[in-house]
Amino acid sequence: MKAFFLSLLLFTATTQASQALIEFQSPEQQALFKELTQELRCPKCQNQNIADSNAVVAVDMRNKTLELVQQGQDKDQVLDYMKSRYGDFVHYQPPLNKFTLILWLLPALMAFGLVLVLLLRRRAERSGAVTESAEQATPQLEQQLDQLIEQYRRKS
Repeated sequence: MKAFFLSLLLFTATTQASQALIEFQSPEQQALFKELTQELRCPKCQNQNIADSNAVVAVDMRNKTLELVQQGQDKDQVLDYMKSRYGDFVHYQPPLNKFTLILWLLPALMAFGLVLVLLLRRRAERSGAVTESAEQATPQLEQQLDQLIEQYRRKS
């Protein structure tokens, strides 16, 4: 475990050092490059951004991002290029269209389903409590009825 954390620390330091060695024309370009490499997902690693991944495709994407930023392209232009080349999957915030609709609706549907299950469970518990109280009340009512019948017979 210790070796894992050391390698992770070394990887992070190497990544930061390599980004520090890149020369940018302005601090805005450097900030844009850093922002884009954090927002773009590595197609091979799937849950890592291209800033943190050492996969060949992520290195290529970082280099292309650097090239586009140094050419003066803005964020939308770089994202459009990457999406056209690798698909919408490379951006952590996919657009709303017929292919990604389920990604956007699934959390809401799951929340609605959870609320529905909780309401149905609560209703079942309440109806069970009413049934139990009625079952408990039945022997008491029977005893009271038996007492009334006995009193009536004694008087007759």
